[in-house]
Amino acid sequence: MNDKETSERLAAYRRQIADLRRKMREVQAAAEPEEVRDYEFSTPQGIVDLSTLFGGKADLIVIHNMGASCPYCTLWADGYNGIYDHLSSRAAFVVSSPDRPDDQEKFAASRGWRFPMVSHVNSTFAADMGFRSPSGGWLPGITVFRHDAGRILRISDAGCAPGDDFCALWHFFELLPDGAAGWAPKYHYP
Repeated sequence: MNDKETSERLAAYRRQIADLRRKMREVQAAAEPEEVRDYEFSTPQGIVDLSTLFGGKADLIVIHNMGASCPYCTLWADGYNGIYDHLSSRAAFVVSSPDRPDDQEKFAASRGWRFPMVSHVNSTFAADMGFRSPSGGWLPGITVFRHDAGRILRISDAGCAPGDDFCALWHFFELLPDGAAGWAPKYHYP
């Protein structure tokens, strides 16, 4: 297949993906929101409630991060750092992990992260949102909430994994002749 034929076929696939995204949005918009309780989180400044994390905005994006022990979650968070200003102009945004607040603060500083973080240590939050594995480990993902008439509504969620839509790196790798070629993230590169 020559370059022009390849480009045309890929463009057709991208249109199909765009159509599927529109359908996914329609399904999401039709979903019944689920009311959740006002969970408590730990921060270096003390305990904060889920409702406080909205910061006066109607919507809140919570990232379920497995913590400093996961280089994949670190990769995703590095990416969120780059788009944080854009995200937070539309909705409140916070990263939640099981790491203790002081550990989060040190790790975030070592990575140059600018977004807020909370710890769900000693909380059922991540498990209640579906981000705990049957074996007891943590799972990465995203939950979106809306604050409406004094209620906190769970609007949507998604898991995170290599190749997903929430880390642009994988999509760049798809353009390389060998794709990701077994690549795995590291905390630092030579």
